[in-house]
Amino acid sequence: MATIFSKIVDGEIPAHVVAETTEFLAFLDINPLTMGHVLVIPKKEIDYIFDMDEESYFGLTLFAKIVAEGIKKSFPCIKVGMAVIGLEVPHVHIHLIPMNYVSDMNFSKPKLNPTQEELEEAAQKIKAALTL
Repeated sequence: MATIFSKIVDGEIPAHVVAETTEFLAFLDINPLTMGHVLVIPKKEIDYIFDMDEESYFGLTLFAKIVAEGIKKSFPCIKVGMAVIGLEVPHVHIHLIPMNYVSDMNFSKPKLNPTQEELEEAAQKIKAALTL
C-alpha cells in the first residue's frame, strides 16, 4: 500500500515542494515544529533509512544538506537540525528544522498550524535560496 509520501511523489496529494530531483523530493511539513520545517524523502518507497543502498543513502544526505543550506538562508536560525525518526510514516524521511533552541526539535510539543498561504510563502523563500 502506498504511503502518504508516495502519494505526494505521484501527485495524488498536493505538497509545498521546495526542491526535487529525479530521485528525491523536499517539501514543507504541513504541521511544522518551526516555520521552514522541511521533509526530505527518496521518491522510491523504502521504510527504513538503513535499508537504503549506499548510493541512495549518500545521495539523500547530500540532497538534504543542499536543502538545509536554503532553509538557513530563508529562516534565520543558529542551525538547521536534522532528525530521522520514521515511525509515523513507513517511508524514509529526514526532518530539517530551523533551530534557535534545542526545544525547537522537540517532537512532543504542539505543532504549528500555518495557513496554505503561509506555507506557500515559506516554500517560495526556500526555493529562491537554493542552489540546485
